[in-house]
Amino acid sequence: MDDLFGSGQDNASANNDVDAEESGGASSPSGTTARSAPRSPLAVRMRPRSLDDVVGQQHLLGQGSPLRQLAAGSDATGPAGPSSLILWGPPGTGKTTLAHVIAKGPGRKFVELSAITAGVKDVRRVMDEALTARDLYKTTTVLFLDEIHRFNKAQQDALLPGVENRWVVLVAATTENPSFSVVSPLLSRSLLLTLKPLTDADVEGLLRRAATDARGLNGKVELDDEALAHLVRLSGGDARRALTALEAAAGVAFGDAEDTDGIAGGAPVKIELKHTERALDVASVRYDRAGDQHYDVASAFIKSIRGSDVDAALHYLARMLEAGEDPRFVARRIVISAAEDVGMADPTALQTAVAAAQAVQLIGMPEGRIILAEAVVHLATAPKSNAAYMGINQAIADVRAGLGNGIPAHLRDAHYPGSKQLGHGKGYKYAHDAPHAVATQQYPPDDLVGRNYYEPTGNGAEREISTRLERLRKIIRGK
Repeated sequence: MDDLFGSGQDNASANNDVDAEESGGASSPSGTTARSAPRSPLAVRMRPRSLDDVVGQQHLLGQGSPLRQLAAGSDATGPAGPSSLILWGPPGTGKTTLAHVIAKGPGRKFVELSAITAGVKDVRRVMDEALTARDLYKTTTVLFLDEIHRFNKAQQDALLPGVENRWVVLVAATTENPSFSVVSPLLSRSLLLTLKPLTDADVEGLLRRAATDARGLNGKVELDDEALAHLVRLSGGDARRALTALEAAAGVAFGDAEDTDGIAGGAPVKIELKHTERALDVASVRYDRAGDQHYDVASAFIKSIRGSDVDAALHYLARMLEAGEDPRFVARRIVISAAEDVGMADPTALQTAVAAAQAVQLIGMPEGRIILAEAVVHLATAPKSNAAYMGINQAIADVRAGLGNGIPAHLRDAHYPGSKQLGHGKGYKYAHDAPHAVATQQYPPDDLVGRNYYEPTGNGAEREISTRLERLRKIIRGK
């Protein structure tokens, strides 16, 4: 266990260039660290040392990009470009990592503040020290400010002189939209970069690297495919969460191996699905996002809503979300169900579904589960009608069959020169001039007169629509 999670001789010798912070203890004269010193968390030890080691965010890491220039030691992203950055993205996508990489550039000094604990006095102190370091020692201070959205206006204004005069390279991180949480003067003086959640492939590669890298678990563990897939699913695109989960699972696997005398000859300890489940206290959900389970669970979800079984619908919703399904996919299915299965029996269902889809996009997870659940409950308990859905299908079938020839002359456009000579618009009755704004006249093509596509049910709001529709058709058709 000490060799896996401590600061053993074999690990230290392979990591002479690891920062003191990452090695987690004071160095001995031989370059190794004391075995009694606790080692830094795996997520810290695996922090990239250069932009080439960064996982994901390739849209920001191209040659000549602002990040490349800053990391190389250029204090400006162009001839007159901003030298400060605001990094906006979900947790675990690399905001802190990028700040550390930028700080490793030549002539740099790294200072970190948290908006949770720092105040105006702390900001001004950093600015004064940065000015001194620049003028006396030709050193650029990289100020990493985590959760800048928690700073109020006065605190953010205190950053302006240092950013404006380039006393510091500000790298500010936020999980909230900077357009709403960062003051305009600071936003205009900084370059806004949007970080994306890591893909499954990104997280998988990171976990495999952590299992073998000398800074990580140093080849002392072996991940089986099921355990790896479980860790990837539960990470939610968050690198820090994935590495923390791997470290916990490794501890469980190593403990089991010691209890059963299963460690022999330096062979790696296998991390299995049962270890990840015990470490994370989350059961693995059998769900392949690209295979049968994806379609089977989604199908059962929609059919449960259609069948008005709200409890089953919530179960399948939870199953998809816990398995790491994209909540936007779930939201899209809910919108379709609102129109296809609830329809005009409850016209507000579609409004709820669309609002839920927009809210999930804005809020994200895990809070998005509450919004999706509310929409599912609304749809599952609402009266059902597929009349609009069936109506458009029948209309399309007739069009494909070649029905619906021409347009009645009185409905044709009569605005262009010569149209009236063709009889366009002649005899057209303006509906608003008729009683109740409903006029008797022909609207469909001749071969579709009297054809009904929409047949409302007696469910929910369609009961009233059915009665009204019957009266409308009689007036329009002159019966």
